[in-house]
Amino acid sequence: MSSEPEVSALAINVAIPQALRWTDTRRGEAFTLTTLNVRLLPDGHLAVKAYGRPVGGGRGAYVSFPVPDRPELAALVSDAAGRAGELWAAHRGLR
Repeated sequence: MSSEPEVSALAINVAIPQALRWTDTRRGEAFTLTTLNVRLLPDGHLAVKAYGRPVGGGRGAYVSFPVPDRPELAALVSDAAGRAGELWAAHRGLR
């Protein structure tokens, strides 16, 4: 029996800086994407989806969007994953 705990999910939410936000449409409604959800997959790669709010206001549906293949967004994801790793490694135990 392994002494290592089985971790089933590692995910972080990352705010998209104003300058990097974009708008996408789903079911006829435009959304401004403001948050990235980044998951660490079992093979060590990252998966990312974007979430946001309807341009017209209101809560809207919790709908995921693909993240465009832009170098500045890839850098944001990579930097955020590295920062999350630093924060996890420096945890101070339960409060």
